[in-house]
Amino acid sequence: MATLDIKAAPDCVRTNTECEASRKTPRAGSIALLLALFLAIYGATLWTPALLDDADATHAAAALHIAKSGDWVTLKVDGVRYLEKPPLPYWMVAVDDRVLCMRGGGFDENLAAFAAHLPATLAVFLLAALGYWWALLAWGERAAFYTGLGLLTSAGVFLFTRIFIPEALLSLFLCAALFCFLRGLELRRSIYFYGAAALIALAVLTKGLIAPVFFLSAAGAFLFATGELHRWRELHIVRCTFIFLAIAAPWHILAGVRNRGGMNGRGFFWFYFINEHVLRFLGRRYPMDYNKLPAALYWSLHIVWLFPWSFFIPAAAVATWRWGKTQPRYSLRNADFATRTTLLLAIYSAIVLIFFSFSTNQEYYTFPVYLPLAMLIAAAVAQCETAQSEAGGPEQAEHHWITTAHAALAAFGAAVAAALCYGLWSSRHMHYVPDIGGLLAHRGVGHYTLSMSHFFDLTGPSFAALRLPAALAAAAFAFGPGIAWRLRALHRHRPATIAIALTAAVFLVAAHIALVRFEPMLSSRDFADRIQQTIRSQPGDESAEIYLYGDQSYGSSIPLYTGRSAYLVNGRSSSMIWGSTYADAPDIFLTGDDLLARWGTGARKFLFVPMEERDAVDALFATRPDLHPVLLDETSGKELLTDRPLNPMREAPVAVQEAPAAVQE
Repeated sequence: MATLDIKAAPDCVRTNTECEASRKTPRAGSIALLLALFLAIYGATLWTPALLDDADATHAAAALHIAKSGDWVTLKVDGVRYLEKPPLPYWMVAVDDRVLCMRGGGFDENLAAFAAHLPATLAVFLLAALGYWWALLAWGERAAFYTGLGLLTSAGVFLFTRIFIPEALLSLFLCAALFCFLRGLELRRSIYFYGAAALIALAVLTKGLIAPVFFLSAAGAFLFATGELHRWRELHIVRCTFIFLAIAAPWHILAGVRNRGGMNGRGFFWFYFINEHVLRFLGRRYPMDYNKLPAALYWSLHIVWLFPWSFFIPAAAVATWRWGKTQPRYSLRNADFATRTTLLLAIYSAIVLIFFSFSTNQEYYTFPVYLPLAMLIAAAVAQCETAQSEAGGPEQAEHHWITTAHAALAAFGAAVAAALCYGLWSSRHMHYVPDIGGLLAHRGVGHYTLSMSHFFDLTGPSFAALRLPAALAAAAFAFGPGIAWRLRALHRHRPATIAIALTAAVFLVAAHIALVRFEPMLSSRDFADRIQQTIRSQPGDESAEIYLYGDQSYGSSIPLYTGRSAYLVNGRSSSMIWGSTYADAPDIFLTGDDLLARWGTGARKFLFVPMEERDAVDALFATRPDLHPVLLDETSGKELLTDRPLNPMREAPVAVQEAPAAVQE
């Protein structure tokens, strides 16, 4: 796949050297289109929806603590130590908070989502730029352009940058380190190896010890496969180790010194390195709040994460296999940059995928292979296209696979468009209901510890609230894949690939609109606004207290958007356990009896009740009939209660609206 000679167009009379230079020259039109796609897909996502409950708002709260306290070593959430993750992503968001949100001594919550999601969004942009440049050097401008298209319009890249997680940054640092490693070998320049060491250190500060594991495994396997283990002296291992430690070690040392004790006296080093690395890999981490995907689902879901470009994986596999058959083993040592890039990306991708197939995993853990796989797919498609000038050449097999992929994508698009049109027609008489969360099935798939669980909750009535994104997606799938297939048949290869990218872009815009519609279910900012409104309208409620029932992740956006600490009722669980074992942990962990003893006394109390805990709260208050919680708001099965009525002269309680009869039916 990687060593095909790309011939000039028939009217080209330039020398081979001139044609090669032209082939590896960036095109302004390609860069402009990639930039436009990035802005169209990722621009609005910086602002909406609001920060979601669970990891999104929890991680944003940890970053906000840094910005407010100036403590860049010990992360805290609601005053409780939170050191499950390395600090670099939180440092970045803390800088954003200080620059964008903290003005005049206050906090602009309207910019909180923008500040929290900016680093990951910029990481996607830089990943696309890195992929373009790397593929340009290896395979030429067409493959570089297709790499950018593939990365920016892949479903997984979009989906897993909707929440504040470090995978995009990790991918950027790891892929950039691999590029530096390979260029250092090619050019024999030590500066590239020093850069790789610094990038791996940043990756450690982003995700932990898996970064050097992946990098060293891929680099070692590559040197072994190419017969270049003898070049280890060129890597400047001592200097690179010094650079790595100078960047990665200080925070770990300071965190260990400042966070002794806790968890039966085991301290930071045991918790961070043993519990969060070793035991997490083995599936024995405490607490057990992660699931492992079944093997078949783990592997097959990558078809979804790389959609729509996953349709071209068979073509890339065939091209790579045919290329491998033509490569003598002894030629790898002196192979060109394209061949060595293909080998390194394939080795790295295999290591990451196999590693997480054994480890406890979440769907987004394999994000670091999205760019390498996008590059390999792009190279296969681009080089097959350029080889079509050789009629009857050996690349006809790959071309067959590409046209088959177009046909399959067109058939898939037609099926999806038909299903969406059927849903739109079936829901034409259903009323629009803003609270889509109240219409979902809530089946508890995977006990909601897998990030995609709620997709299984969609019902017919909930479809009525998604008419606009469904119509956009239906239009995109009805026309885009068919147009791309037709263009491919006419040998207009570049427009055909662009048509697929535009189809995916429209689909992702529609997906973002749908995600915004899910905001009342996935975020509790509405409840935070309701609390703030009530405090402002009720005299004497300035010192009101907020209580979250159950795990902190259920309503983590409420403390963030209100700027107030929250008490956790039966919430000493999950990510709050370790920090709660320290002697200086704030007294925010209460039992149900503690809540009943405080209810109705002192300052006003607000109690957030997630849907999962409503039965428990009802049973709790049933033991004290003299306590009468007042319902302030209800959204997507979640409740906001208070311990006393509102002053009717200032504000009346919000009535809970029932769903229209058409929806109930």
